[in-house]
Amino acid sequence: MDPVLVLGAGPVGQTTALLLARWGVPTVVLDRRPARDAVGSKAICQQRDVLDIWEAVGAGRRIADEGVTWTTARTFYRDAELFSYTLADPGRPAFPPFVNISQSRTEQILDERIAAEPLVDLRWGHDVTTVEQDASGVGVRCADGTRLRGSYLVVCAGSRCDELRRMLGVDFGGHSFDDRFLICDIRTDLPGWATERRFYFDPAWNPGRQVLIHPCPGSTFRIDWQVPAGYDLDEETASGALDARIRAIIGDRDYEIVWKSVYRFHTRLVDRMRCERILIAGDAAHLVSPFGARGLNSGVADAENAAWKIAYVGHGWAPDALLDTYHDERHAAALENIAVTTATMDFLVPQDEVAAAHRRGVLSRAAAEPAARALVDSGRLSEPFWYVDSPLTTPNPARPFAGRPPRGSVPPAGPGVLVPDAPVAGGVRLREIARAGFLLLIGGRADVAAARQAAATTPGPVRVVALDGVDLAGTLGAHPDEVWIIRPDAHVAAVLGNPTHHEIRAALARATQSGGEPPWRTTGESETSRPSGTPSTAPPTGASTTRS
Repeated sequence: MDPVLVLGAGPVGQTTALLLARWGVPTVVLDRRPARDAVGSKAICQQRDVLDIWEAVGAGRRIADEGVTWTTARTFYRDAELFSYTLADPGRPAFPPFVNISQSRTEQILDERIAAEPLVDLRWGHDVTTVEQDASGVGVRCADGTRLRGSYLVVCAGSRCDELRRMLGVDFGGHSFDDRFLICDIRTDLPGWATERRFYFDPAWNPGRQVLIHPCPGSTFRIDWQVPAGYDLDEETASGALDARIRAIIGDRDYEIVWKSVYRFHTRLVDRMRCERILIAGDAAHLVSPFGARGLNSGVADAENAAWKIAYVGHGWAPDALLDTYHDERHAAALENIAVTTATMDFLVPQDEVAAAHRRGVLSRAAAEPAARALVDSGRLSEPFWYVDSPLTTPNPARPFAGRPPRGSVPPAGPGVLVPDAPVAGGVRLREIARAGFLLLIGGRADVAAARQAAATTPGPVRVVALDGVDLAGTLGAHPDEVWIIRPDAHVAAVLGNPTHHEIRAALARATQSGGEPPWRTTGESETSRPSGTPSTAPPTGASTTRS
């Protein structure tokens, strides 16, 4: 297929291009900046499942190894610790729940992967001023007169691409918070603080406001202070008050300020994430407050969702309707992130005295009352979105989704949920083979021949693996007669009990929007009366369809 154009060479654009290359799709990445600007920590918290996505393009392990691993989140009120919790480890994951590493270092590592990938053409100094599209592709024009054309366009140009959104006719509605937050990256020695995130409500050294402290590589700590709306960083630096602010936390230690900045929070979301052949991803599509680290992590999930769907449509393995589900799934994910982070901001920055009094009461009780601790909101940490209501997911009444799980936990494996990881025979991991196409996990009493027959008539790569060979029966809670269908982004598309090949094909067709219907059936229903949803086309010549 023709190259896909990607606007923006931040982590979301880099990930989009590398994942498309993994599917054999060439890309041209355009960035208006003259070169990479490696300044400041920016987005530092890289979540386990995002590291897993990056490992699919050869970068996840390196980012994790260079980052600082932390597994515990501690919350304080004034001088007392209210509670802490350790993040869940479902299955046998390859990565820790989170690592902290500066966004600029993450970008450098991804740049190295791009430099080694011949299907990615990264071009700096290309400011796109015009975007046009028709039935066969997308054309862009740059400020220097350069014209380029591609099959699709993915806009990953960050929050400040207002003109691009205007050209596409999308609304970026939402609001901004008045309070400011001061960031300082400080290099110093803080024994015992290197493996945990600390959140302080109303400490004596920032009365009435909050402070968040994260460990980073190289004995560096990222400190975020909530500050008044009129805060002046230059004035505080010149007066010596910034030094006093820092020493109130670290004491009489030597330190170096590596980077400092003041920022304001925004909550915004485009009304459409698909505009025909153009998809919008990352901060160009949605902004949330950073408590919970849901910005960059969600943007990388956008990239993976967009990449496999563009590849499937471009290779002829799925119809154009599959791209509509990019909006369906990732817009819903953005709404979830906004709901979670807005609730956090409402607790952190009460909008009236009633809300402020409620917060004071909750914090005062939380040290002694476990029930009150659940009401303390210092940010629900980033987690994958659950595609339980997606048009690609086949529901299973025997495995209903119970809703958002407790903080720090993950939902049970089932339709729409990211599959837990585990080793597979041959020294590979489940998510590795899942991301090579569709994966059928077959229970010991399920009809393997039916699964192979369904796989053989499904366009695109499909793999059939016996569940007995995957150490996941306990983690999944899988039954011996079940077939689990895993999508190319490692989310569960369906869990089918004792299915026929027609039912497996129907669920696969639904997962690619190829005309499949949910494979409902009742006891005694004949096989011929069940909807087949069989795709009408075979894999195109040269397509890779793996059977095992």
